[in-house]
Amino acid sequence: MEVIVKFSGDIYSVAESVGGSAELLSSDYAIIDIERSSIPLLYEFTEIEDIELPKKLFIDTGYDLTASCISTVQNREGLSGNGVIVAVIDSGIDYTHIDFRNEDGSTRILYLWDQTIQGNPPNGFNEGTEYTAAEINAALSEPEPFDIIPSRDIAGHGTAVAGIAAGNGRSSYGENMGAAPKASVIAVKVGRGDRESFALTTELMRAVRYVIDRAQELKMPAAINLSFGMNNGSHKGDSLFEEFLGDMADEWKTSIVVPTGNEGSAGHHYSGRIASNQTKEIEFFSASGLESFYISLWKNFADSFGVELIFPNGYSSGVINVENQIKTVRNENTLLTVIYGQPSRYSAEQEIYFDVRTESGTIRPGLWRLRIISSAVVDGTVDMWLPTLEEVGAKTYFTDPSVSNTITLPATAEKVIRVSGYNDRLGSIAGFSGTGSRENNIYPDIAAPAVNIISARSGGGYDSFTGTSFAAPFVTGSAALMMEWGIVNKNSPFLYGERIKAFLRLGASRSQGISYPNLTFGYGRLCLAETFEYMKRYKWGGSDLWRIS
Repeated sequence: MEVIVKFSGDIYSVAESVGGSAELLSSDYAIIDIERSSIPLLYEFTEIEDIELPKKLFIDTGYDLTASCISTVQNREGLSGNGVIVAVIDSGIDYTHIDFRNEDGSTRILYLWDQTIQGNPPNGFNEGTEYTAAEINAALSEPEPFDIIPSRDIAGHGTAVAGIAAGNGRSSYGENMGAAPKASVIAVKVGRGDRESFALTTELMRAVRYVIDRAQELKMPAAINLSFGMNNGSHKGDSLFEEFLGDMADEWKTSIVVPTGNEGSAGHHYSGRIASNQTKEIEFFSASGLESFYISLWKNFADSFGVELIFPNGYSSGVINVENQIKTVRNENTLLTVIYGQPSRYSAEQEIYFDVRTESGTIRPGLWRLRIISSAVVDGTVDMWLPTLEEVGAKTYFTDPSVSNTITLPATAEKVIRVSGYNDRLGSIAGFSGTGSRENNIYPDIAAPAVNIISARSGGGYDSFTGTSFAAPFVTGSAALMMEWGIVNKNSPFLYGERIKAFLRLGASRSQGISYPNLTFGYGRLCLAETFEYMKRYKWGGSDLWRIS
């Protein structure tokens, strides 16, 4: 299996000495492919600074350029994304779709890396097959292009996201349907085998590294869209995966855009407090038809308590304490594994992880009761998350959920641009849009349209899409237009990274009587035209340039 490691020194020798192989992501991060039984051996090497198992990220499923003031910028500034890369890391892309072609029929896709088709991976990577623009054009000239390049977007998610960010289709009003219709596209399909709805963190890490490498080689700035989300984490940006994304956002001329997810009204987050020598019971329902789900419970490491899970048929797991470390319980056809984690060098908190899965058939649905039995408590704060809607549906939920802190990972990472979703026809936040956390100081950066968005459909034509996945590419495309104006047209050569985020926040539309930043809209609604007005005032940037005499 694969593990993520942060390291120093010779990671290749370390991997070889334990019978594995290393794939370098940067000077600090690598993926090691190793037998599961050999993972404990890695802890013996001083070169290894931290280890993290890969986790699943699910596609956030569920347009209006005018509402986001993007059409104004396209027309008034004459910008279309020329000279900028829009990278879509997703379920793939329909490379035959007219939205991703030039007027002469040739492709606008510079590279398509399909991690699910083994054969010819990019330099420095071990997975998938990379197709160049020349190879895509050769396939497009054939009657059956998929016989030549078999990469398909079966889910259709990536094609729709790419269409919003960089499609060059025309609406019935004669306007562009994509934010950056002349940007160059790099597409990475993740999710190996029959996995169309989710990808592993390791796959996304490879994809981000790949896009930045290609952008550097081409000497082009890149706006990267990651429309994935998960609840499996502390929601504080302290996993290796999230730290890696933050580090990558500092590399090259890059902006990474991530939606806040669709967990706002899902009922998948519980937050509460417990005192010493107290028993607290939290209830939740599980839907029918599930083969697995998890509960990720986070607590202060200084607090001591045990846990007990009561199944829908009344069967008790018994009280499980930290002394057990890992405890497995069987009931009917269901296997419960409870794992007491330890603090990492990034976080002083402790996770208690409940893995529930069936050995055959499906898990008995109904009401579950999770008891927390405390002894000595110093802090008492407890946060728990169930899986996302995309994993367990709307009928799995806590009976007393918290409405805050529902932004999904990896939007919780530092230095990414967090995009929430709103209904541009009503002006109100979409009920499903993930909300921030005052306690963790994590807010959305900007809100973009997310309800009934018209975009490219895999297989041809167009369709309507809803979800924060389809809000993020409005911002990704906007970032591409900003980079074209600043970097390509040489108006502001350092317009990337946190500088993009800052100007988007500054130019956002804000309503009177509402305090900003807030947990839903962040700094307000995307208004690219207003952002451009501010950018022109700060044209050359660089806070210390005035010191130069």
